Amino acid sequence: MAPLFNNQTFIFIFIFLIITTLSLHISISDHLSTTTDNPSPPQQQQRNDYFTPSNSNSRTNYQQPRKPLGTWNLLQPTIGISAMHMQLLHNNKVIIFDRTDFGPSKLNLPFGQTCRTNDEFLRHDCTAHSVLYDIPSNSFRPLSVQTNVWCSSGSVNPTGTLVQTGGYHAGDHKIRLFDPCDDDFCDWIELGRNLSIQRWYASNHILPDGNIIIVGGRRAFNYEFFPQNPNGCSSLSLFNLSFLIETTDYQEENNLYPFLHLLPDGNLFIFANRRSILLDYIRGKIIRRFPPIPGEKRSYPSTGSSILLPIHLQSTDPVTDPEIPVPAVVEVMICGGAVGGSFTMAARGVYMAAGRTCGRMNLVDESPEWIMENMPFRRVMPDMILLPTGDVLIVNGAGRGTAGWENAIEPVLNPVLYETGKRLFTVLNPTRRSRMYHSSAILLPDGRVLVGGSNPHVSYEFIGVEYPTDLSLETFSPPYMDERFAYYRPSILTVEYDPGRYNDRISYGRYFGVTLSMSLSGVDRRIMVTLVAPSFTTHSFGMNQRVLVLPVIDVEQVSLFQYRVVVRAPSSRNVAPPGYYMLFVVHDGVPGTSVWINLH
Repeated sequence: MAPLFNNQTFIFIFIFLIITTLSLHISISDHLSTTTDNPSPPQQQQRNDYFTPSNSNSRTNYQQPRKPLGTWNLLQPTIGISAMHMQLLHNNKVIIFDRTDFGPSKLNLPFGQTCRTNDEFLRHDCTAHSVLYDIPSNSFRPLSVQTNVWCSSGSVNPTGTLVQTGGYHAGDHKIRLFDPCDDDFCDWIELGRNLSIQRWYASNHILPDGNIIIVGGRRAFNYEFFPQNPNGCSSLSLFNLSFLIETTDYQEENNLYPFLHLLPDGNLFIFANRRSILLDYIRGKIIRRFPPIPGEKRSYPSTGSSILLPIHLQSTDPVTDPEIPVPAVVEVMICGGAVGGSFTMAARGVYMAAGRTCGRMNLVDESPEWIMENMPFRRVMPDMILLPTGDVLIVNGAGRGTAGWENAIEPVLNPVLYETGKRLFTVLNPTRRSRMYHSSAILLPDGRVLVGGSNPHVSYEFIGVEYPTDLSLETFSPPYMDERFAYYRPSILTVEYDPGRYNDRISYGRYFGVTLSMSLSGVDRRIMVTLVAPSFTTHSFGMNQRVLVLPVIDVEQVSLFQYRVVVRAPSSRNVAPPGYYMLFVVHDGVPGTSVWINLH
């Protein structure tokens, strides 16, 4: 009997089934509104997912997404303390602390550790008021501070040690060090040496020679240095700064935590209240006064936030062009704040509307002026985070009131992305947690933003109040972290560090290569390499925050999925003070996880 099907019949049926399956798959794919496996990167995407508000008469330039962008993730429901101050360290740990006179925290010191006995609130305090958070393991351990660190300031020195200064009462003259370690034995060290004057609500900045300048504070109209005065400076331990007296408002101050930014000419930009100067801190001379920013007050307690926008470095040949050019654009951006009198009114239970404006000014213009823009929301106590893409994330804060105890209402839950090149605001996905007074936020090495804190009360208050003390930690992943862009995300494989026993150092002005891999074969010329300095963040100001865009000299494909990018390190310590930086590679607006380099 002949077989029912021969070989040709089987082949025909097999081909028919394949064609039918593919046709069905294509038909279904055409009708399903799912994301594609390989979408356009953020810089190439059309803005069809957005609409512009109909009020075209305002100066506001923002887009409200039809669907939320960015994702929130709760890391820890409680770390035992409220994240009032945060500093990222180069070993991928974050040091966090609040204040010692909130009362007992929700985290005990380890058994056998010495309890504090010098506090105004508690005679005997065996709870922690500082923790060390480990990013990779999402874990934390308690640390011990000896004196009150409330409303203090800090900077990381060139070796990676956190130098933390000032505080309240017994801590207002203190200098503390935290040296990063990879075991569980490092802790706060309080020096025997003190500051020259009390520093409460002061600001710090790392300088080109590695020293740290400490400016201002309550009833401190001066500045000083640690560990020593810069070369060429007098031997005085304290330097008067009358600008801080001039910017003090009666009863409200509105000039605490002054905004500090080191400029490429080596001088220090200082902003307080609504006014700003350029200070030659070595000679103690004001060499330029800038026009006042229009609108609201911007300094504590009418708290806004300030950043130095990314500095784009030029590629110069050290032989043929030995002069280091000052960038043509060095812009400061200040957002949010409150009108004068808001602090006094809040004490009476009247909460004034917060500021809605941002101002940008090119500090190296011959005739600089503020260019004003409107944010999508009114905001006091915002945190401004420089992202590795060069854009800005604005998060935390309130819509009415000022900083201070019980002084604000209407928490602003939506972060806002500001694209610096387009001058465009985009409203992002909201958090569920109110982040009011004493909250903070910092950039993490993988591009996420760590957010924590909020305690608008004199002590820890968890029940019976509208805005309870928050002890949690969460992260916000900006839109570039979306899984749809995974194909465009670069992974750094190697960095050509300086030869020698240190495996993380890069010399000033040196050309060096970065080898990276991509999930897709093909890298276009939209490659950006940025250095990001980790900030000490408290009270809506990220001290020492800085983004440098390095000149890309060459991009070479070395294998199917690997590329070598040659860049040049900053040539000047004025542009990039010595120390640790996160090195990011950004491809088509999508950054990969950074690696640490030590610029020296």
